[in-house]
Amino acid sequence: MLNKNKLLKIIEKKVLWLSCWMIHNANHLRNNEDGLKVGGHQASSASIVSIMTALYFNILRPEDRVAVKPHASPVFHAIQYLSGLQTRENIENFRGFGGAQSYPSRTKDIDDVDISTGSVGLGVAMTSFVSLIQDYVSLKQFGKKIPQGRMIALVGDAELDEGNVYECLQEGWKHDLRNVWWIIDYNRQSLDGVVHEGLSKRLGSVFEAFGWNLIILKYGKLQKEAFDEPGGHLLKKWIDDCPNQLYSALIYEGGSTFKQRILDDIGDQDIVSELINKRSDSEFLDLMANLGGHCVQTLIKVFEKVKDDKPTAFIAYTIKGWGTPLAGHKDNHAGLMTKAQMNSFKLKYGISDGNEWNRFSDEKNNVEFDKYIKNLPFQKAKHRKYQSKKVSVDENVFIKETKISTQNAFGKILDQYAKNNTDFSQRILTTSPDVSVSTNLGPWINRKGLFSRKDSSDTFKDRKIPSAQKWIFSSQGQHIELGIAEMNLFLMLGAAGLSHEFFGERLFPIGTVYDPFISRGLDAMNYACYQDARFMIVGTPSGISLAPEGGAHQSIGTPLIGISQPGLLSFEPAFADELALIMNYGFNYLQDEAGGSIYLRLTTRSIDQPMREIDNELKNNIIKGGYWLKKPGPNPEVIIVYQGAVASEAIESTALLGEKFKDLGVLSITSSDKLFHEWKKQNGTSHIELLLECVPRDTRIITVIDGHPMTLSWIGSIYGHKTIPLGVNSFGQTGKVDDLFKEFEIDSQSISKLGFTIN
Repeated sequence: MLNKNKLLKIIEKKVLWLSCWMIHNANHLRNNEDGLKVGGHQASSASIVSIMTALYFNILRPEDRVAVKPHASPVFHAIQYLSGLQTRENIENFRGFGGAQSYPSRTKDIDDVDISTGSVGLGVAMTSFVSLIQDYVSLKQFGKKIPQGRMIALVGDAELDEGNVYECLQEGWKHDLRNVWWIIDYNRQSLDGVVHEGLSKRLGSVFEAFGWNLIILKYGKLQKEAFDEPGGHLLKKWIDDCPNQLYSALIYEGGSTFKQRILDDIGDQDIVSELINKRSDSEFLDLMANLGGHCVQTLIKVFEKVKDDKPTAFIAYTIKGWGTPLAGHKDNHAGLMTKAQMNSFKLKYGISDGNEWNRFSDEKNNVEFDKYIKNLPFQKAKHRKYQSKKVSVDENVFIKETKISTQNAFGKILDQYAKNNTDFSQRILTTSPDVSVSTNLGPWINRKGLFSRKDSSDTFKDRKIPSAQKWIFSSQGQHIELGIAEMNLFLMLGAAGLSHEFFGERLFPIGTVYDPFISRGLDAMNYACYQDARFMIVGTPSGISLAPEGGAHQSIGTPLIGISQPGLLSFEPAFADELALIMNYGFNYLQDEAGGSIYLRLTTRSIDQPMREIDNELKNNIIKGGYWLKKPGPNPEVIIVYQGAVASEAIESTALLGEKFKDLGVLSITSSDKLFHEWKKQNGTSHIELLLECVPRDTRIITVIDGHPMTLSWIGSIYGHKTIPLGVNSFGQTGKVDDLFKEFEIDSQSISKLGFTIN
């Protein structure tokens, strides 16, 4: 029976082989009709094979979660294949339609992907927010104990150029982050070159400044043993002094060249010459490639020593392309082994023709390996994507005020949910990037408090200083306070919106942000939706109706984001009663298997409210995306179609047009997003088709929105009506709402004037 170190070494080689072969097959052997390079990252995969072998085949526990370096996707698929969680069919179809994905994906891959990743550092930061949500769910004690897992990011060193990584570090420090490991694949090469000297020290100082443990894994077992030999101290000094580019180049050139360069640099010293020359060229190359990140024994020993829950950064020195013919070459990032190189690689690893895809279970003499893998606690857990029961949502909360903004109504609705103190309301989690008060979360926070693992009182209250805000921190608080980084907002919403799958407990995350700044966090919002996270994002204040704030705070194109973003259903209600229905619908939509996340575009502009009773037909139409506020007669000359804050202008312009025209209609759109996508499916008669079927073909349509006019302009395509789209398509400025609406011709006078003149 092999000891564990030898067993893991053989597993490591198998993982390296399968990951490289997977890419080679996709690019050189599989039929490629369109002739495009399929791609893959053999060198980037190779550099992290040892780290992933140590983790997946020794260290990980079922409660741990891993964000795999995106370019190591083939390594991940190979490991999952050996574990029985991935199929040969899928890895043979790597990067093909329906096959194993280019980058690990929770929603597209069949293997046990914890956190989707892409080469932008988002998966790295996501681990911190998943850890915070783990603490949140654990302390809420919804009914079961949550095992404390480690949230582990396998980080490409080039990903540390991404700004969101450092925004995340600061947020983690503020929230006393714990149970997070970042293991940095420090191969010192990126797509376009080799990293600058001394980066390791700079990175280390950053982690230490934020209170992380820092562990440097620079030397492997072979190197440490060599350092203990006579002259070993000189070899160690040479390694420490060697520039990154030179080290990489010598790895690529081979053992003989490496030997000669070291001897030339150190000089003719017998002890060093003996240390070097007693090893063959290939043995010496293995020695110089035996950095800390390529020594499974060293990695396991270091990982097992970490006993506390402080966040820990491991800087693991590696070689890009380790163990392959591409090792060390500066062009190897997207490079692929040639067929000749692959044949040599195949010979080196003893792979016979026809056995390229073998698992250990396919080989008679390797039962021991297969048994070892299947008996690991982490592997035995298999897929760890949990489910949560559906939570009953509280009844609709209607706000009976004659004049109110949708933003203010949102705060009042949420405050009423807080008063209910039901299982549903206890699962609402709010968060905001330093704009909680100005987005009307204040009443909710006053009732529910801010979340912190450690309780603390409100100093202003203790000192009897009057304040409308009661900032009390406790483990039972339901608002997580964030700094102004919108990327962190959406990463938090992504983590909280997957709580039911990570921890088996449903949360209803609500994030608020100034609507124009959705664009600042758009990358992270797209990332959260890609993982099928379920959350409600409230963009408010919005549009040029935030007149005094000026163009920097007035959103224009966000309704188009709402329409175009997969996994996100957007609404823009004009009235408080619409908002109440949509929020209630939204909380259920978050829980539906075929559902997704919700985006509400709200405004600070107060408008007159319709004092009406909402019957089932109107309720359904509001949720479906539109209804007739004023149904047209049989022969209308013009109909007005509006969305959001311009409801008053649409109504007033119809009254003005009524002086000349009869049978006018006003169509209220609550979700252009929902209407458009239902119409686009062409699966039966859509709701917008049913709404417009009563409108004669020669009727003119004027669409109006406090946002980009294209949001509604498509409506004219349904039956071919002549359509004039009004809206905002340039930056606004400070001023009164009336002045800005006139400037952009979305005031009632401009709308009615257009109605009188168009043919």
